[in-house]
Amino acid sequence: MRVPNNSFSGTVVTQLQKLSVKQLKLRDQVATGQRIANPSDDPAAFTRVLQLQGEKQQIQQFAKNNNRAHDISQSSFSAIEQFKNLSDRAGELAVLGSGVTITQGWAYAAEVEQMIEQAVQFGNTRYSGEHLFGGTKSDVPPFTATRDVAGKITSVTYTGAAAGAEFRISEGANVSPFTSGPENQKLTDFMNNLVSLRDALQGSSASAVQAVRPSLETSENDLLFTLSSIGAKQSRLEANAAQTEARFAELDKLTGAETDADLSQVVVKLTQAQTAYQAALQSGSQILNLSLLDYVR
Repeated sequence: MRVPNNSFSGTVVTQLQKLSVKQLKLRDQVATGQRIANPSDDPAAFTRVLQLQGEKQQIQQFAKNNNRAHDISQSSFSAIEQFKNLSDRAGELAVLGSGVTITQGWAYAAEVEQMIEQAVQFGNTRYSGEHLFGGTKSDVPPFTATRDVAGKITSVTYTGAAAGAEFRISEGANVSPFTSGPENQKLTDFMNNLVSLRDALQGSSASAVQAVRPSLETSENDLLFTLSSIGAKQSRLEANAAQTEARFAELDKLTGAETDADLSQVVVKLTQAQTAYQAALQSGSQILNLSLLDYVR
């Protein structure tokens, strides 16, 4: 009488288990399209993937910063355009006011009075709850108007910070989408030029109106320069956004090269593993049956 070979039986079971695990892993690869599920699947590749993912996360943050900076610059551009519209009208009124009657002067002055109020309002524009032209001091209105007993604005002062916050938009680049301290001060000058124009028109003084015109022209040029500066920043941010998007796509491709399974090869391996499993199962069954028959004898 022969005793079943437990050692050989154990070997057969172990082999079947290995083939079963291999099939399961290959099925997972077919289902997910990924060849790496655990670090042990390919330690070196897994390490590279972690590095790539870290860079992707960093780029995503840069992209968020870039988008926010671009939104701020667009809002700033829109506000400065409003200033430019006021400047255009102020220039027209300065020309019209060169030979005004008292009645006309007071009518034009009333219009400029409303323009002054609008200018202060534009200067204290908010974006996401923060004042656009306040620099780093964005929690309070940056332009303060002094009024007379009748409530009319007699002067405007800038009380914001000298510079705005910066955003990190790439590994070695920061950008501030805000207008600078000098640019904000020029906005203040423009508002005070409007005050001078109003007073000149209200007094129906042609010479006083003429005296204000050069300052208004300077403010017009300053506003055009500020618009140009903001536009240049927007172009830079848009170019950076394109570069960031391209780099992210490249990292995605590199990550895929490390993790994506070659489905045609995986299917072939899965078929081979299934065939090997069936063969091992049949062979093991036959051998174990022979051993049992010997035991019965």
